Amino acid sequence: MASQRELSDFLIEIERRAFKQAMFAVRNEESALDIVQDAMMKLAEKYGDRPPTELPMLFHRILQNTIRDYYRRSKVRSLWTTLLSSLSPNDDEEHDPLETIAGEAGSHSPQTPDGQLQQAQILAIIEKEIELLPARQREAFLLRYWEDMDVAETASAMGCSEGSVKTHCSRANHTLAAALKARGITL
Repeated sequence: MASQRELSDFLIEIERRAFKQAMFAVRNEESALDIVQDAMMKLAEKYGDRPPTELPMLFHRILQNTIRDYYRRSKVRSLWTTLLSSLSPNDDEEHDPLETIAGEAGSHSPQTPDGQLQQAQILAIIEKEIELLPARQREAFLLRYWEDMDVAETASAMGCSEGSVKTHCSRANHTLAAALKARGITL
């Protein structure tokens, strides 16, 4: 069973990556922060007594479900907003533009300023291309390669078969490789 310290350390370790995943999914900083906070609270409240080895898979499943809940609520809100706005003669509704993620330099950045700039630019392009992936491909890609989960763990976290995970990852890899190649980037 995870101690309070182990749970706290896990949440500190996963916080930044979880925020990135939520940002890729909802493209809104405030909503992403709320989603991550809700997922962390649910993990601590309902599964804090689980063994530390189970925490990553449980957390990612909770995070993905919280993102889906966000979209469900948004869909309902959008429906009601549309219905109610059609009744009013003046349309004063403001549309918030989607925020984009600024590229961040990784922990293994090159030593020269030019190298750091190039790496930051490449990371920004990769993040932008990840945003363009279909939701399930993006989810599988992030869980497999950013969270370093194996196929079985990813399948469990996504609620699908291992074959689906492999298919989503393969398609995401091919799409990203083609997009980067089209921009003249080779890694």
